Amino acid sequence: MQAQEAIRRQPQVERNMDLVRDLLLKIEGNQEMDYTRQFPIGHPSLDIPGYSSDQLAYHAKLLLENGYAKGDYRGPSISGLTWDGHEFLDSIKDIGIWETTKQQLASLPSVTLKVFASTAEAIGAAIVKKHLGL
Repeated sequence: MQAQEAIRRQPQVERNMDLVRDLLLKIEGNQEMDYTRQFPIGHPSLDIPGYSSDQLAYHAKLLLENGYAKGDYRGPSISGLTWDGHEFLDSIKDIGIWETTKQQLASLPSVTLKVFASTAEAIGAAIVKKHLGL
């Protein structure tokens, strides 16, 4: 009975890929996030205007559980990006690639984080090849 009550009390939060990107950018941009200490959600270093603490916590947990960030998902708190986190962010950092990726995937009812990342990587690779004349 207690487990059911806890589930009902948890806020409903939908995954927001823009917030995923914003969090990755925020973590990468903070030079103090070098794995030496944990930054809990709610810390000014992780605050993103327009999002609630529940939304931030949910998306931080997604980044932690999918291996894009290091930290403690129970808190949640973040100490930095993983190699995969840096790779994913590099593939979506460019706003043009980001917007193109979102447009390409918009017609699908849902897309996993991994599919989103691989699509962004493919779009970025195509742009680089075109730029290099390959």
